[in-house]
Parts: sequence; structure tokens; C-alpha cells
Amino acid sequence: MQNPMNNNQMQNPNNQMGNQMHQNLHTGQIPPTLNHGGHEVFDIHEVLTGTINILNLYKLLENHVQDPELRDIMTRQSQFIQEEYNLTLECFKTGQDPSKRTEPYMMKQGNDFIYGLTPMPPSQPIQNIAQMTDQQVSVAMLNALKASASVKTIAAGETTNPVVRRVIAASIPNCLEMAYEVSVYQNKHHYYQVPQLSQQDMTMMVNAFAPAQGMPQTMNQNTNMNINTSMNYMKH
Repeated sequence: MQNPMNNNQMQNPNNQMGNQMHQNLHTGQIPPTLNHGGHEVFDIHEVLTGTINILNLYKLLENHVQDPELRDIMTRQSQFIQEEYNLTLECFKTGQDPSKRTEPYMMKQGNDFIYGLTPMPPSQPIQNIAQMTDQQVSVAMLNALKASASVKTIAAGETTNPVVRRVIAASIPNCLEMAYEVSVYQNKHHYYQVPQLSQQDMTMMVNAFAPAQGMPQTMNQNTNMNINTSMNYMKH
């Protein structure tokens, strides 16, 4: 069983033993550059290709951005995504620790959402590129970031190389943070509206669960077994 990941491990894949030698049942020792399973290789290819697609998308959209705030978000995210891409590619190709630590993405704006709906024109496909607005640009950014988080989550679960797995796992919260940053921007401009339930329904839904009580039965059984084993040992 692998040890659970803590924050230090997540932010510092250099702590992982990426330079260990691993064994193949048929060929013997595996060099670090080949320390990857089959599913891992395919899924990391999906991650890297998806990241390139996001960078290309941002490049295609940048000339259509009108709002300086959205342009700033796009520029900061593009730089961060490119740095993450290079770190992921580095440890994937070498099978060892990357040359730099992974860092968390830090959004600049606040996180206050405006709840409720306001009338807006219905969405529809644009007919020519001149109709591209900040709303369409930000929607494309948000969808790409959400998709990237899903792909990376699947890849992390299939990755056997400890360093690559940590780097991919550390990048998932960054995708979510960048997506959240875009959604906050959209919400402020009513591009991303958030309806709420009635106060009565919301209260019922929030209070629909209660804390677990007592100790699970399996834990009690294991504890009793350990106590009995210890007592029997003491009798001898």
C-alpha cells in the first residue's frame, strides 16, 4: 500500500524516489527512463496533448480578448500551464525528479460569487469570427481547464512512476483553481450565472446528513483481535 500524500510531498515531488531501479519480470532491471506502465504512457500522452491544446487555444483566443482583466488572467494562466507542461514532460522523459518544484497556482481576484439569475440573451453558435466576445473566450477557457482536470485525475490513478504521479496529482488542484478563477470572472459579468434553491429547500438539503457515530464494526473486531493476541502472548 502506498503512503498517503501530504502537502509537502504534493508540492515537492523531489522528495520521491524517482531514481530507484524497478524490476520487469521478464527483462530484469528497468532504467529510470523506462519506469512507466503501459496505461501510464497512454494517459500521460493524453495529459501532455491536452495541455498543448490548451496552450494553443489560449494563443488562438488572445487576439479576441477585449477586457484587460481577462487578458491578464489568460496571460498568467498560459505562463503557468507552460511551466507545468515542461516539468511534467521532464519527469516523464527522465523518470526522475524534475529540476524544479511544482508550485500552486495563485489567483489574484477574490472568490465572491453573485447568486441568482438576471435576463441575458440566449446563447447560440457564432456565425463569423467577428462575433467572438469575452464571453465566448472565457467559456472556451473554462471548458478546457475542467476537461484537463478530469484527464489528469484519470492519469494519476494509472501512473506507476512515483514522481510522475506526484507531479500530475499536484497539477489537478491547479487546473481547478484556474477554472475557478475564470468562473469568478464570468460570474461577475453574468456570463456564468448561479441559481439557488429556496431558503427552505436549501436548509433541508444542507442538513440532510449527520456525522457518523461510534467506531466502525470492522475496527472493533480488529481491535479485539489485537487485544486477544496480546493477552495470549503474555500468558506464554
